[in-house]
Parts: sequence; structure tokens; C-alpha cells
Amino acid sequence: MAAQRGVALILVVVVAGLVVGSLLGELLGSLLPAGWGQNLLTQGPTIGLNPPVTLDLRFLAITLGVTLKVNLVGVAGIVIAALTLRRL
Repeated sequence: MAAQRGVALILVVVVAGLVVGSLLGELLGSLLPAGWGQNLLTQGPTIGLNPPVTLDLRFLAITLGVTLKVNLVGVAGIVIAALTLRRL
């Protein structure tokens, strides 16, 4: 059944789960008092190109920068999105 689904659909659902989960983590973290609970929900590794990469071809300059900030609730969002996609 997974072979019938497009890779684009799976990618969109996983990214949507990460975005919603990360936003929820930031929101819940802002409601908690400062401490280890807030750090657990809001902090995580940042994966990507930092600083951005620039390709200069003299007639065209392209700057590419992609950063993905992952936190605990974001990972839970990915799991929930994957389970939801599996049930569809």
C-alpha cells in the first residue's frame, strides 16, 4: 500500500507533522516557567546550512540556506503524522 503513495505526499505529511509539532513545542514551552521542562520542549539540534551557501556566477548569484530545528514535540508530530498517513 505504501508503494501506491507518492513520495511527495509522504514528504509533505512528514514535514507538516514536524512543523505543527515544533510550533506546539514552542507554544507549550512558552507557557512553562523557565527550567528543564521548558528546555526539553523548546531546545533541540539545528540541522542545515548555517551560514547560507552562495553560488556566484558573475551574471547570477544564488543564495541557498536551509535550516531545520528539531525539538521533542516536533519528533512526536512526525510520529503522529506517520501514523495518520498509515491509516489513510
